[in-house]
Amino acid sequence: MSDSLLSIPCTTIKGEQKTLADFGGKALLVVNTASKCGFTPQHQGLEALWEKYRERGLVVLGFPCNQFGKQEPGDEGEISQFCELNYGVSFPLFRKIEVNGAGAHPLFVSLKKRAPGLLGSQGIKWNFTKFLIGRDGQVVKRYAPTTKPEELSSAIEALLE
Repeated sequence: MSDSLLSIPCTTIKGEQKTLADFGGKALLVVNTASKCGFTPQHQGLEALWEKYRERGLVVLGFPCNQFGKQEPGDEGEISQFCELNYGVSFPLFRKIEVNGAGAHPLFVSLKKRAPGLLGSQGIKWNFTKFLIGRDGQVVKRYAPTTKPEELSSAIEALLE
């Protein structure tokens, strides 16, 4: 991962500035999330991964996005409350962003270049697209929204060895 990716500022859902460098030496799972999507129950699986692997060096990072079917209409307080009350989410959440188009957050622009989608597509097709990043900062793989969090366990295990 280049220094420029490490230094891209991201604002947590509570308003704190962070960069991926703040999670140095950890494996990362970066996911664009939504509260009113058919895949929304994946929050529970993402939380389970966070709980299972965080002591071994995995950090799950959730980035709410309203670009797909307007399925994340709430403000930061509503999103945080929804995720905590309905799915017990305790992994870091960030402010709502765009992942495609002219307003795409620089982090997702960079992730899409490093791990293009099907047929080399730079676009993200839907909520709950996942990017797994190794401890060395290299993007390991991009996973489709249909890939359930528990299906990532073996890849995560390999990164944490």
